[in-house]
Amino acid sequence: MWSIIRFENLHELKRICHWGPIIAISVITVCSSMAIIDSVLWYWPLDTPGGSINFIMLINWTVLILYNYFNAMFVGPGYVPIGWKPENFHDAMYLQNCRICHGYKAPRSHHCRKCNRCVMKMDHHCPWINNCCGNFNHGYFTLFLILAPLGCIHASVILIMTMYTQLYNRISFGWSSVKIDMSMTPSNPQLIIPFGIYGFAASLFALGLAIGTTIAVGMLFIIQMKVILRNKTSIEVWIEEKAKDRIQYYQTGEQFTFPYDLGSKWKNFRQVFTWSGLPETDGIVWPVHEGCHPYTLTIEQLKQKADKRVRSVQYRVIEDYNGACCPITKGFKTFYNTPCTEEPRIQLKKGELVSATRGLKNLIFLFRHWMYGDKNLKKNAYIGKHERGWFPRKCVEKYLNGPATDKRTEEEKKNF
Repeated sequence: MWSIIRFENLHELKRICHWGPIIAISVITVCSSMAIIDSVLWYWPLDTPGGSINFIMLINWTVLILYNYFNAMFVGPGYVPIGWKPENFHDAMYLQNCRICHGYKAPRSHHCRKCNRCVMKMDHHCPWINNCCGNFNHGYFTLFLILAPLGCIHASVILIMTMYTQLYNRISFGWSSVKIDMSMTPSNPQLIIPFGIYGFAASLFALGLAIGTTIAVGMLFIIQMKVILRNKTSIEVWIEEKAKDRIQYYQTGEQFTFPYDLGSKWKNFRQVFTWSGLPETDGIVWPVHEGCHPYTLTIEQLKQKADKRVRSVQYRVIEDYNGACCPITKGFKTFYNTPCTEEPRIQLKKGELVSATRGLKNLIFLFRHWMYGDKNLKKNAYIGKHERGWFPRKCVEKYLNGPATDKRTEEEKKNF
């Protein structure tokens, strides 16, 4: 058991070799090290109890941030076993099939193109940890999101006070009157604070990183807590919105109730945060809201998948596209409005057919220049490959000779 764990951890070390973890660890290192150095110079830790507490807190922030960050990265979200099937064979009719993992998608699981596995309770794939955020690491990831801003706020105070004291001493004593004497005792902290252009620049740079991290990561924490307190994931919020859109579009009179909201914010909170750090659920079976079917959400996903096939529109490729993220040759507007997502682009060759599933009806400006859909390659249907992704709108035109499966009005077709 332990040998397997050690092998997997060593194998997982390659996750650090990615631009996301490299930048994140670098930011943590710069902010923490500069705050610790400046705190020693500004507020000597061995001189007063306050200095000792301040220094210990800085070390504590760094340890907690790194602990939760690496747990979020290496513990991972948890993956549905390859070839998984429900215990009750009749329940398979409520589930989606994953051709890549050769099994069914468990409730709340989704296939991640980056990890190439079906992820338990997938929230999103985070490039900063180079892993998915899901069932087993959602708590660690969210704790990192709150600890990082708190630590950066503390570091910002230290950096600001150090730079202010340096400038104040220079103005008070003159630009050439203060000299550093390393033999001086720490009883007079003003005299041991060095002032150098490189040290000041490093403190200012670290302050900028700390403030930027506080704002950016703090906003992510707020977003995560909103979905956690409703026992949802970012993907499930989107599924719920599409459910309302589908019901309104077809006017079926259905009422969709999100099944995993347990009715209490505290109960929802406990689904993610536990004293052990790991959730109580196994990632396969989930408690549901009273009156809901255990497969309410997966049934809705199947309906949306069928609806997407009906409402998709076929296009013929009229210009080749090499799959570049920001194609310069397709026009400035196409280049400028490239989708800000890690979803793939698909290569197009003139004469191919593409079924577009996202267009202007989404009321997003970029869809005037980009579309999302599937390539109609029948040979891939049996080997489990997906040709799905974004492509420039100017590369395709309506395929008028295709099957008449679109049930929308003519006005809606014009606005697609």
